[in-house]
Amino acid sequence: MVQKSEYSSFIKKTAKEVGFDFCGISKADFLEEQAPRLENWLRQGKQGEMRYMENYFDMRLDPRKLVEGSKSVISVLLNYYPEKKQEDVNAPKISKYAYGKDYHFVIKDKLTEMVTKMQKEIGHFQARVFTDSAPIMDKVWAEKSGLGWMGKHTNLINKNMGSFFFIGEIISDLELDQDAPVKDYCGTCTKCIDACPTDAITNAYMVDGSKCISYATIELKATLKIPDTFKQKMENWAFGCDICQDVCPWNRFSTPHRTPAFDPHPDLMKKNAKEWNEITEEVFNEVFKLSAVQRPKYRGLIRNLKFLKK
Repeated sequence: MVQKSEYSSFIKKTAKEVGFDFCGISKADFLEEQAPRLENWLRQGKQGEMRYMENYFDMRLDPRKLVEGSKSVISVLLNYYPEKKQEDVNAPKISKYAYGKDYHFVIKDKLTEMVTKMQKEIGHFQARVFTDSAPIMDKVWAEKSGLGWMGKHTNLINKNMGSFFFIGEIISDLELDQDAPVKDYCGTCTKCIDACPTDAITNAYMVDGSKCISYATIELKATLKIPDTFKQKMENWAFGCDICQDVCPWNRFSTPHRTPAFDPHPDLMKKNAKEWNEITEEVFNEVFKLSAVQRPKYRGLIRNLKFLKK
């Protein structure tokens, strides 16, 4: 018991040392409560063209199928709230999480550093790091680890930091102390539901992915047409959407991140509407060299920009 507590304390201390804002631990087990919710969500087609969500159903619900013999899920949060925002209020908008370097690279490097430090102190153990690139329900595990509660917009909300953060996990075979979940503080607030221009938040704690602006501008392949149902509802979002988070009262506690890798290319904040609509592939590759905006590629961004003008 003493060893478990010592290891758990050391892990949380190490998470802070490598730059994470919060760290929590939960038991690696089958997500019994989420199983029917995920199955129902998929059956209703709320994943849209995100067919990958239909794969590895069992793995999504049980981390022991991802890491054999796993006993603990260590969840971490990393703030990405920017100090500056786009200067031209009429310019096409980019989601805040994509201002800087793609979080997959940043989180993976920090998690890998964390595991290295842990193994140096604890000794060898089995572990894998995850950064939203594998079939794992990261928000659920962060919630189970006491790092926040799932808001009605289905983003995790931390009482001290709001919801502008990335989530990462280490699944390991270490026996560790578990943190308790926190209560839901959304109360009767429906600001996120009311503000969504496409009615993607179909009811509290459920999002129809196929109606989400982020889905239309990121997940929908560049070769596919944005459905006409999105016309006049995009509110000038060219990549992603922050509306449901921007209106959340808990994000009044958001503070600028401390991760230089998330700082935007200086040209990004200054671009006006005209420059956005005339962006060349060369400029795109320069401004978004290592950004998540590379995901839909230049072709996808141009498709999005043209759709905004309809």
